[in-house]
Amino acid sequence: MFVSAITAFKTHQYRSMKKPMHSSNPPKRFTQESYLKYYYDIPFEGTTSAGKPLRKLKNITCPYTGIKIIQGSALKGFEKNLQKCETALDVVNLLTPYADNLQPTEKSVYAIFKDFAALNPYDNIENCFKMLYNSCLTKLKLEEFLVLDDVDALTRKLSPETALKLRAKTTKCRHLILENNKRDTFKRKTFLNSLEEIRPKENEREIFATIKHKALFLPTSGSSRNAFVVKYSTRSQTEAARRLFIASLGTIEHVTPASMGGMNTIGNFMLTSANGNRYRENMPLTEYIARFPKIPKYTQMYIDDIVNEIHNGGLKGNETYPYKIKKKLMEESQGRLMVTLSRYKYTEEEAARKVDEYEHRWDKMG
Repeated sequence: MFVSAITAFKTHQYRSMKKPMHSSNPPKRFTQESYLKYYYDIPFEGTTSAGKPLRKLKNITCPYTGIKIIQGSALKGFEKNLQKCETALDVVNLLTPYADNLQPTEKSVYAIFKDFAALNPYDNIENCFKMLYNSCLTKLKLEEFLVLDDVDALTRKLSPETALKLRAKTTKCRHLILENNKRDTFKRKTFLNSLEEIRPKENEREIFATIKHKALFLPTSGSSRNAFVVKYSTRSQTEAARRLFIASLGTIEHVTPASMGGMNTIGNFMLTSANGNRYRENMPLTEYIARFPKIPKYTQMYIDDIVNEIHNGGLKGNETYPYKIKKKLMEESQGRLMVTLSRYKYTEEEAARKVDEYEHRWDKMG
């Protein structure tokens, strides 16, 4: 009885989603590049071909999250198979080979899917979210209040005038969170932008910078399992599953952001997960490291993986990359990222000769 009801529900859902053949507005089709940009607002392919050698690499640790990156070329096959998934169990089976590559929040959501599928193998992810929504919404509100409490606590170190302005911002946020008005909801980005409207006094700038840093910990679908469930409770099973996968895809990161004059050259590029790339945005590297103190450790892991790839025949013609990126990271982080190349078998001069030999070989072939 239960199984047949679910089957009937799916059949109805499928028919309702079908588009008439004569429709003058065919559904928009996403390529793997445009889909990633749509959801993450970051370049998957980059603006030049300089990042291509990095995108071809496999088994690389993300320098921002410390998790092995999923190669971008895997997206096409994943999406093709995802379209065939009908049940939560289908989705879990598709994601399982990538479980170790998922980001922390995405991995915890995958665990929810797995538990749900074990109990309801013929059901779908949409119904899983419906069951969890109210509980996750309550917990999400509490997460938001905890961050706002921390922000309010820091106002004691501000002048009464500045503190009152900041309290007005957090009070408005609390009202929006409690009202749960779908037409006027609390938006993390709106609150962060509103802090820029406050002009602290000269002697308050340091503590105000700390306050803005604390506000960054307001939960998002990438940092909170509760926020993820709430956000994707109105989305399709396909979209939610794709989101888990996409967060770990390899993307090209500008160490010095392009908006800050960063060059489109491999010496300014790192291969990072989409999540790591997205959350940094144009944030100064020093600030990003302050927020995620393990970045120096993860960056060394990234460099070691790059060195191994070169030793195994990868990145041909770019043997100087480890030296270039080491220098760039040192500059951009103001000395906070000091990676070692002790495992690299080439000196800087030897690496330069390898590059010259590769280019000379291609010139002769041309």
